[in-house]
Amino acid sequence: MTCTKEEIERKRLAALQKRQNKICDQNLSPINTTIKPVGSPRNSTLLSPGPIKGLYNGNQSRNFHPYAKPGSSLSTLPESNVPVGKVVTGTVYLISENRFEVNPSEFCTPLINIFKTIPSKSYDANTKLWNFSISDYQDLMNKVASLAPHVVLGSLPPYVLKILNEDVIDMDSVDLSPIEATLRHKLMPFQEEGVRFGISRRGRCMIADDMGLGKTFQALAIASYYRHDWPLLIVTTSSMRDTWQTKIHELLPSVPLTNIATLTTSKDAQLVADKHTEVVIVSYKITGMHTDLLKSKNFGVVIIDESHYLKSHKARCTAALGGISRRCGRAVLLSGTPALSRPAELYTQLALLQPGLFGSYTEYGKRYCAGKQTNFGWDMSGQSNSIELQIILQKKFLIRRTKDQVLTKLEEKTRETVLLDQSLLNFTNENRKELSQMAEKYKSTKSDKHTALINYFSESAKVKIPAICKYIEELLADEGTGKFLVFAHHRAVLRAVCDTLDAARAHYVCIVGCTPAHARPELVDRFQHHESCRCAVLSITAASAGLTLTAADLVIFAELHWNPGTLTQAESRAHRLGRRGGVRARYLLAAGTADDLMWPLLAAKLHVLNNVGLSKDTFEDTTVSHQDSKNNITEYLGPGSAVKNKNDYIPGTNIRKNSVVSNDSTCNTSLQAHNTDDKTGENGISDDEKLADAFGDESFFDEEGDELLANIDL
Repeated sequence: MTCTKEEIERKRLAALQKRQNKICDQNLSPINTTIKPVGSPRNSTLLSPGPIKGLYNGNQSRNFHPYAKPGSSLSTLPESNVPVGKVVTGTVYLISENRFEVNPSEFCTPLINIFKTIPSKSYDANTKLWNFSISDYQDLMNKVASLAPHVVLGSLPPYVLKILNEDVIDMDSVDLSPIEATLRHKLMPFQEEGVRFGISRRGRCMIADDMGLGKTFQALAIASYYRHDWPLLIVTTSSMRDTWQTKIHELLPSVPLTNIATLTTSKDAQLVADKHTEVVIVSYKITGMHTDLLKSKNFGVVIIDESHYLKSHKARCTAALGGISRRCGRAVLLSGTPALSRPAELYTQLALLQPGLFGSYTEYGKRYCAGKQTNFGWDMSGQSNSIELQIILQKKFLIRRTKDQVLTKLEEKTRETVLLDQSLLNFTNENRKELSQMAEKYKSTKSDKHTALINYFSESAKVKIPAICKYIEELLADEGTGKFLVFAHHRAVLRAVCDTLDAARAHYVCIVGCTPAHARPELVDRFQHHESCRCAVLSITAASAGLTLTAADLVIFAELHWNPGTLTQAESRAHRLGRRGGVRARYLLAAGTADDLMWPLLAAKLHVLNNVGLSKDTFEDTTVSHQDSKNNITEYLGPGSAVKNKNDYIPGTNIRKNSVVSNDSTCNTSLQAHNTDDKTGENGISDDEKLADAFGDESFFDEEGDELLANIDL
């Protein structure tokens, strides 16, 4: 383990003080410094290791400083000042764009005296800390340097000073006339502001507006402004490739459809390489598979949609896009939730925009993620200097507007929690004990808490199913409820909800990980425009982004997810541009399950994101109600409880079960196909992996455990 400069100095002075005190206690006389001639006997007096006269004489020795010049003030420091053998350290960080604050490890009179000499000094009585104008930074650091090595302050990183002093193009002076007129005339005022921000950052920026505020329009406008730098690469999720192609055709009619290529297989390589191809649309997974082909195209502009998928710096597609973006003059990242739960997830995205700015991931983590070394490597799960990080993001990279700020006519979103009826939960003495043990294991383990939470979460799903189904029945019986969305994660829960809707003969649509991308627009259109279609059953990981379902008045979460950003994204399927009336988000929670741990965890993660300006949501002000039902739980149990689909269609779709088959003709896309246990086929590839390959849904392969969760058969 490497020690910091301050730690090394502290240890060195402590050792020196210890040695000095030991000699003083023994009342040793001054050591003879006479140098004996060569060949002297072995027991002759040795050369003194501390050649300072009077080093060990009385009280004077306690004020000794090894580096002090004769007669200097440091050689006779009074005990009221900095003690010898003790180093006062401190951190320096931004608290606004124009001011910084110093946080010393302890009170130090000489340091305070220096603070008082700085013209811009200001003392905060609440924090008991001093802050100064950034213009006085160098003056302060020079004066504090005179107290070294007794006082050592950590300096502001060079990139912070560089960003603060960097000349930025005035946004108001940006001329938007080079943007194609069809698109330019459709931009709302706040969208124009976002476009000007991107251009003032020379086309390398992140647009982090709330979901539903038209990030696609802004990104295409920036790309149109830099049309002379094309070809253009668009990286998005598999389900959104067709949507992007449609938007380009609608908003940029000067781009012929023949000049737009969608890279899905190696058969499209020739079309991508064609010199007439101006726009290439590709999914994250394909990016990692065809990196060399994409690099050879020499893209000048790249748009990365839902860029929070790049949160892992070890992912294959992250490395591929890093190499591509370095060659591009312009790079625009889009995400309504740039960090789903912690600041560490921002590093890879910022490194794409400006490689090498923050140094290594470790340096970034130590500064902004409270990075610390453990027995299992670096822990980057925390937060530190969050205000400074927020200033850097807004000054250099990111523009973010919320719905409350720009859509004054959009009614509020309210959150509610419903405590499910305990009598309806599928609790037996055995699984109640098992859940209790899982909860204790999660609380006690330190090495792999996430795996422990996954196991607890998956077992809790089975317990909640009867109460969830009963709640859906009650909603269907209430005609005043209107249209609603039901989000869940596990296949068993999604399947149970679909069975409940089938039993009630309700008209609904269903979008999960294996729903074909070409079928999704039709399903969305049916929910949006058919009055009889009251419900949409959706996978949290597969359908929480890229869909517009503003016809829904209510969003039901049958299950939680450990990333709050995923949940807020899912809420925004209904609460977005084009919505009339308020939206209610309702979370179904069950006592004695993983919800007891996950709900407070979500609130804490949102608090972290709020500190760095990436979210203004909170789960702390939700209203609480109780499910009240007297029905017998046994009607939901047993092998005959599931009501099979009466027709030969995929639940919630108009697609026949035998019409959508994967490449090996073994994978059916309906939820009914998941009723049997997962089986591993040739080469150890499971059916779900084949489905994911057939339809390219990255949600099956989330690096934090979504793949494991999605495949657990309850």
